[in-house]
Amino acid sequence: MKILVSDALGDAGIEMFEAAEGLTVDVKTGLDPDALRAIIGAYDALVIRSATKVTAELLSAADRLKVVGRAGIGLDNVDIPAATRKGVVVMNTPTGNVVTTAEHAIAMLLALSRNIPQGTGSLKNGRWIKKQLQGREVYQKVLGVIGFGKIGAIVADRARGLKMEVLVHDPFINPEKVEKAGLRPVDLDELYATSDYITVHVPKLKDTAGLIDAAAFERMKNGVMLINCARGGIVDEAALLTALETGKVAGAALDVFETEPPGASPLLDLPQVICTPHLGASTKEAQTNVAVAVAEQIIAYLQKGTIVNAVNAPSVSGARLKKVAPYLSLADALGVLQAQLCQGSIIAVEIAYMGDFNGMDLKPISTAVIKGLLSAVAAEGGVNMVNARSLAEERGITIAETTGAAAADYLNLLTVKVTTTAGTRLASGTLFGKKAPRIVRIDKFRLEMVPKGHMALIHNIDKPGSIGQIGTTLGRHQINIGRMQVGQEEDGDRNIIFMTTDTPIPPAVADELRALSLVKTVTTLEFV
Repeated sequence: MKILVSDALGDAGIEMFEAAEGLTVDVKTGLDPDALRAIIGAYDALVIRSATKVTAELLSAADRLKVVGRAGIGLDNVDIPAATRKGVVVMNTPTGNVVTTAEHAIAMLLALSRNIPQGTGSLKNGRWIKKQLQGREVYQKVLGVIGFGKIGAIVADRARGLKMEVLVHDPFINPEKVEKAGLRPVDLDELYATSDYITVHVPKLKDTAGLIDAAAFERMKNGVMLINCARGGIVDEAALLTALETGKVAGAALDVFETEPPGASPLLDLPQVICTPHLGASTKEAQTNVAVAVAEQIIAYLQKGTIVNAVNAPSVSGARLKKVAPYLSLADALGVLQAQLCQGSIIAVEIAYMGDFNGMDLKPISTAVIKGLLSAVAAEGGVNMVNARSLAEERGITIAETTGAAAADYLNLLTVKVTTTAGTRLASGTLFGKKAPRIVRIDKFRLEMVPKGHMALIHNIDKPGSIGQIGTTLGRHQINIGRMQVGQEEDGDRNIIFMTTDTPIPPAVADELRALSLVKTVTTLEFV
């Protein structure tokens, strides 16, 4: 399999790709969009940083692409919905540069407080303007941290070391977690009104773009200082310019901008603004960390199917994958079975887990059911564990999942009920031993079926001679029955026959079977 590195990546990562068995790597940086689109079809993996734009147009040409790996955290340069529809895993490396970025925020806070860039520039220009560059202490000042993820938490910890009082606002974090860190959780209004410094550490999303706008500045304490080492566009630059010019904001330290590079931004002309060219992750240690991390993740995915730090698919480690793999096979088989049994358009899917599933994450198992179910209807675009739920949502299919303690005759039981415009079908399965999937129920029929190979499901009248008719018809066409299992209807006079054949049953032969006097229905099935 082939890997393309389209942005600068640390040597350690390149060396790992080169040493990986079964993988080859090409490093082609600085390609324009057309040039990248022209070659992307030959690659199974794409490694990027912030320069490459992974657009829907690029993805449309990426016929072999399985994974995009971002050496860093931010993914605003990747069209994640388009990648998901395409079935491409999108990964980042959220821990590789968190310390570096947090340290940069603290460095910016201190440099802003003590006018270090202005002092350096003036002194190098032969000016000794000590009085004009009087700074302020950070000791016992209040720092408001917006966003308590990995970076925000480190910034808060470092600020405590500077003996600052730290307030934290993050609506997605349990306040108890903040309190256990020795910090004070607050709402945004209190943070704005109380903080002497505000530092931003949230991702750029629809809800956070323009978060710090004119209204936010109005709610802030007079003379506040602002630090943004997160993403450009979270702070409204026009509103910040006005707040700086009026004195509402005493100073700003910016590592990121709405447009990068920012060009002739009026913010850069203000002496109370200090800035760096997106250096938050730019240390030797961080570049090595993210290069190694993205290489490890992509190699593990391409070689073993292990998913780590994916933003559009559940993460499944190698050990966890080994544990859950038999259930994924069972779930996929149930989905494939239902896809071939059901008639009409799918409306809803109900997935029920009964019994002991050893505390495992059930989401990948449910996704495998959906993948199997859509394997036929979505065949034209391909369906996999990444895009299965997205494709179901596009088709208006509702998905419900339930769990229960008891599974009657089985240690655990997975049941999939599919409702379509033509009716409802139910199928249940379990594992025999530790890894052998079995279908044990279809609608009202109980059986024991190995979901593998060429199969036929036949409903017949439970009378002598029915199985003989079926065997004679298949034998006349030189179709050998490898295995046959018979299940009985719970409250009726019909049997269900599952048989495995060495070769597929052609449509004409299936029609002959349907014409037999004791046969009611015939459905041919294919399993991998």
